[in-house]
Amino acid sequence: MDFESVMKYLEKTSSDVSPNDIVSMPSGLFEPLIMSGLKLDLIEPGRVICSMKVPPRLLNLDNKSLHGGAIAALVDVVGGTAFPTINNDINTGVSMEINVTYLDAACVGDEIEIETKALRVGKVVAVASVEIRNKKSRKVVAQGRHTKYLVVSSKL
Repeated sequence: MDFESVMKYLEKTSSDVSPNDIVSMPSGLFEPLIMSGLKLDLIEPGRVICSMKVPPRLLNLDNKSLHGGAIAALVDVVGGTAFPTINNDINTGVSMEINVTYLDAACVGDEIEIETKALRVGKVVAVASVEIRNKKSRKVVAQGRHTKYLVVSSKL
């Protein structure tokens, strides 16, 4: 194993950005980075469909396809949106488990559709399925499952 290559990969920074610039970035940057350009297409009890064009900022290092981490982040942020459509008293909750199966690539400019369905909404646990597909070809890019712990609000 080439430890030097692994270290360089994990510790690299862009020549235009210093580590201090990254540390000073505002909190709350993650969700806008992932969700900018997301459009709500359908909302009904237990089901939400969104779409977006794949932007260059979410591509792999090879600049060819949507990054797996970005896909997992979309499963995370969109996955929980179906729960409040069933029960208004539900807050956002805390992710317990996220599972993603990657099936195909999505490239820059491709329009993708993210559909989430609530599978179960209990008192403290909710589970959703998420499917990301190419809107034009209908090919499934990824399938996910998102389990959330629903923080119980105090009745005091």
